[in-house]
Amino acid sequence: MEKELPGFGEEMRRASLTEVPTAILSRQSAGIRGSTLMITIPGKPSAIATCLNAVFAAVPYCLDLIGAAWVETDPAKIKAFRPKN
Repeated sequence: MEKELPGFGEEMRRASLTEVPTAILSRQSAGIRGSTLMITIPGKPSAIATCLNAVFAAVPYCLDLIGAAWVETDPAKIKAFRPKN
């Protein structure tokens, strides 16, 4: 990673803590390298859903900021946040 994005890990752990008290031991994190966003996720499928649901609204705008490809989302499934110009 060229730059760590600690807020992603903090939010994924916060969301996981509502389900398991051992979430504070997890290593979820995120960072960027070039125009790539890397998000580390847990191995348990239900925990993956919890973590990605917690942070995904910020992913499209993060990708915009680092010059990655444009990502469209279906607002019926997940609402992405992008500030108004």
